[in-house]
Amino acid sequence: MGFLSRKKPKPAPVEIQEERQIVDDLQEMEAAVPERIDDSPRDDGEWAAGPADAGDPPSPATAQETVPPTTSPTAETSVVDEEPALNAADEDEEEGPARLKAVDLLAPTRLDFLQEKEAEEEPVKTADVIAFANQKGGVAKTTTTLNLAVAFAESGYRVLCIDLDPQGNLTMSQGIDPDKVEKSLYDVLVNDMPISEIIVKREIDIAVASIDLAGAEIAMSTKIGRERSLEKALKEVHGDYDFVCIDTPPSLGLLTINALTAANKVIVPVQCEYLSMRGLVQLQNTLRMIQENLNPDVRIEGILPTMLDSRTIHAKEAVEILEENFGDLVFQSRIKKAIKFAEAPVKGASVLKYDSASSAANYYRELAKEVLSHGSP
Repeated sequence: MGFLSRKKPKPAPVEIQEERQIVDDLQEMEAAVPERIDDSPRDDGEWAAGPADAGDPPSPATAQETVPPTTSPTAETSVVDEEPALNAADEDEEEGPARLKAVDLLAPTRLDFLQEKEAEEEPVKTADVIAFANQKGGVAKTTTTLNLAVAFAESGYRVLCIDLDPQGNLTMSQGIDPDKVEKSLYDVLVNDMPISEIIVKREIDIAVASIDLAGAEIAMSTKIGRERSLEKALKEVHGDYDFVCIDTPPSLGLLTINALTAANKVIVPVQCEYLSMRGLVQLQNTLRMIQENLNPDVRIEGILPTMLDSRTIHAKEAVEILEENFGDLVFQSRIKKAIKFAEAPVKGASVLKYDSASSAANYYRELAKEVLSHGSP
């Protein structure tokens, strides 16, 4: 088995010639790069160092040998052919229909809502909103609302009356049948109808009521922000009027709360009788609750003695009790009993129009002067 122990001859070393070829290729690529990136002329000192000779700039003769001619089809053709293709794709996208971007597919963030909120402009509030409230019925709330509004209008002010009472007495007092109106405050409060669609022009502008308003509180019971429904509706017309006078129902329910939330002043008509004055305490408690939770700006403008019979001792004592307990809040004006107040609604008019020269009309003219002296809008 001698052939197993025989040593095989070592193979001759193979010379690799590719290393020089790679270096040459790199030099050619390095020489082609300056022309592809920047066509501006370069100085001799600005040549980039190649991988074979790092740091030493080539001589002009060497540069002429290594740099391919500008008309070389290999270097520029590949670059020039590729870039227009990319640009052409961009132009096609611009000319075609708009494509969704990634930001368009993202859900809105909390900052988006904050930016929208900052961009919104608050409506300019120019109207004085006066609510006439007392949970006791029969104290001349409707009579006071209408006649004081007409007295404001006589002085040149723009006035809107809002009939928030389901009985619709204010609407009837202007010759409008509540049973025949197609749209009323019910649609505004419950269905968010613009309040301008239910305003009727008479002696003053009036937002009419209907019997449907009696079901508004139940219909609004599940509505978010139901206490501010009237306040939101009035933003549409705040700039159109100087005064907004709201006639409220004889209760402290949701409709009255809407009126107190939308108002900045409250006038409390009080019949000069003991039982009527007792309701003031409950109204004050409700108003305090409104101030703490819904409308901190609302305040009592004044307490108005109405249906005063100056011939009776009881009426005089009632006024004295009011002044002792509420002081300056009690208006100096007094609304005395007069048959004209009962006759005027039959004619569908205010007492100022029904009998302009009567003492009944002058009672409300004096009241208008007193309210305006407290600060007109």
